[in-house]
Amino acid sequence: MRISSYFLIAVGGAVIGAASGFAWRAYDSAGQPAIPTPIEAVQQVDTLPAFSYPDLDGRPRFHDEFGGKVMVLNFWASWCPPCRKETPTFVALQEAYAADVQFVGIAIDDPEPVREFADTYGVNYPVLLGSVEAVTLSRKLGNRHEGLPFTVVVAANGRVELRHAGGLEREQLEPVLKRLTERG
Repeated sequence: MRISSYFLIAVGGAVIGAASGFAWRAYDSAGQPAIPTPIEAVQQVDTLPAFSYPDLDGRPRFHDEFGGKVMVLNFWASWCPPCRKETPTFVALQEAYAADVQFVGIAIDDPEPVREFADTYGVNYPVLLGSVEAVTLSRKLGNRHEGLPFTVVVAANGRVELRHAGGLEREQLEPVLKRLTERG
């Protein structure tokens, strides 16, 4: 039986892609080996835990600097098609609800494609550069399968009000924002 060279190329590409994914997750942002936390060991929380990640300029940003507003925390990557689709909606909603809502993007990605993405889409909210620790944060917030995008809406008091795996449409998100900002 003869195996097609296209089949071998496809299998080889899949193996290389899987190995790259595992290698990416094997190191933290400082290039040190990461110790992954088993999914079963991550306890889902109902309030936003403390976090800090650098922004696109390398400055550390902290969870509490966004306090007092409803926060839409979005875990995403530049290579993710649903992330690309939902970003214009987030930009428009950030503009419409700027007084009461703060969108925060946590990119699980490399800095340069994230910068290009933010420029291309005119992102008007803070974009933070996540790492392996950001994946653990997303799991604590309910992202059991570590998929992207993953969005959490947090009330001004820190309570998690919405967890959503996959792309979000305006019709799904805006009613929650209206309710939490008393515009509804």
